[in-house]
Amino acid sequence: MAAETRKQATGSYLYYKNKPLVREKDTICYGDFSERCVLLFEIMSYTEKNGIKVPGKILIQVLESESGAILKQADKDGLHDAFTYGMFWYEKFLSEAK
Repeated sequence: MAAETRKQATGSYLYYKNKPLVREKDTICYGDFSERCVLLFEIMSYTEKNGIKVPGKILIQVLESESGAILKQADKDGLHDAFTYGMFWYEKFLSEAK
Protein backbone atom coordinates (compact mmCIF):
# COMPACT_ATOMS: atom_id res chain seq x y z
CA MET A 1 0.00 0.00 0.00
CA ALA A 2 1.46 3.35 -1.01
CA ALA A 3 1.95 5.99 1.65
CA GLU A 4 -0.36 8.96 1.49
CA THR A 5 1.34 12.18 0.49
CA ARG A 6 -0.04 15.65 0.97
CA LYS A 7 1.21 19.00 -0.13
CA GLN A 8 2.79 20.91 2.75
CA ALA A 9 0.51 23.54 4.20
CA THR A 10 1.62 27.09 3.58
CA GLY A 11 1.09 30.16 5.70
CA SER A 12 1.49 30.73 9.40
CA TYR A 13 0.78 28.03 11.96
CA LEU A 14 -0.62 28.06 15.43
CA TYR A 15 2.07 26.99 17.91
CA TYR A 16 1.59 25.32 21.28
CA LYS A 17 4.66 24.73 23.46
CA ASN A 18 6.86 25.78 20.49
CA LYS A 19 5.47 23.08 18.17
CA PRO A 20 3.04 23.49 15.28
CA LEU A 21 -0.63 22.65 15.76
CA VAL A 22 -2.28 22.30 12.34
CA ARG A 23 -5.87 21.42 11.45
CA GLU A 24 -7.15 20.33 8.06
CA LYS A 25 -10.86 19.50 8.05
CA ASP A 26 -11.34 16.77 10.71
CA THR A 27 -7.63 16.04 11.25
CA ILE A 28 -5.48 17.87 13.80
CA CYS A 29 -1.73 17.27 13.85
CA TYR A 30 0.57 18.40 16.65
CA GLY A 31 4.33 18.14 16.75
CA ASP A 32 7.51 18.42 14.74
CA PHE A 33 8.15 15.72 12.15
CA SER A 34 11.90 16.02 12.77
CA GLU A 35 11.32 14.50 16.23
CA ARG A 36 10.60 10.86 17.06
CA CYS A 37 6.80 11.12 16.93
CA VAL A 38 3.79 13.35 16.27
CA LEU A 39 0.32 13.49 17.77
CA LEU A 40 -2.69 13.06 15.49
CA PHE A 41 -6.36 13.65 16.31
CA GLU A 42 -9.20 12.53 14.02
CA ILE A 43 -12.60 14.06 14.77
CA MET A 44 -14.97 11.11 14.33
CA SER A 45 -18.23 12.84 15.27
CA TYR A 46 -19.72 16.16 16.31
CA THR A 47 -22.25 17.13 18.97
CA GLU A 48 -24.22 20.31 19.46
CA LYS A 49 -23.82 22.37 22.64
CA ASN A 50 -25.68 25.64 23.09
CA GLY A 51 -26.40 25.72 19.36
CA ILE A 52 -22.73 25.29 18.38
CA LYS A 53 -21.31 22.22 16.61
CA VAL A 54 -18.32 20.91 18.63
CA PRO A 55 -16.12 17.80 18.23
CA GLY A 56 -17.55 14.72 19.97
CA LYS A 57 -15.67 11.42 19.62
CA ILE A 58 -11.93 11.92 18.90
CA LEU A 59 -9.47 9.23 17.77
CA ILE A 60 -6.01 9.89 19.26
CA GLN A 61 -2.84 8.47 17.70
CA VAL A 62 0.80 8.92 18.57
CA LEU A 63 2.62 8.15 15.32
CA GLU A 64 6.28 7.50 14.67
CA SER A 65 7.40 10.36 12.43
CA GLU A 66 9.60 8.37 10.09
CA SER A 67 7.53 5.24 9.47
CA GLY A 68 4.03 6.38 10.44
CA ALA A 69 3.70 3.36 12.75
CA ILE A 70 1.14 3.76 15.54
CA LEU A 71 2.85 3.88 18.94
CA LYS A 72 -0.33 4.47 20.96
CA GLN A 73 -4.00 4.78 20.05
CA ALA A 74 -7.17 5.56 22.00
CA ASP A 75 -10.40 7.51 21.70
CA LYS A 76 -11.99 10.08 23.98
CA ASP A 77 -15.13 12.18 24.07
CA GLY A 78 -14.39 15.86 23.56
CA LEU A 79 -11.35 17.70 22.31
CA HIS A 80 -10.18 18.78 25.76
CA ASP A 81 -10.01 15.22 27.12
CA ALA A 82 -8.45 13.94 23.88
CA PHE A 83 -5.78 16.64 23.89
CA THR A 84 -4.95 16.12 27.57
CA TYR A 85 -4.67 12.34 27.14
CA GLY A 86 -2.75 12.59 23.86
CA MET A 87 -0.24 15.12 25.22
CA PHE A 88 0.57 12.81 28.13
CA TRP A 89 1.52 9.94 25.79
CA TYR A 90 3.20 12.20 23.24
CA GLU A 91 5.49 13.75 25.86
CA LYS A 92 6.19 10.33 27.36
CA PHE A 93 7.33 8.92 24.00
CA LEU A 94 9.47 11.99 23.31
CA SER A 95 11.17 11.74 26.70
CA GLU A 96 11.99 8.05 26.09
CA ALA A 97 13.78 8.95 22.84
CA LYS A 98 16.43 10.96 24.69
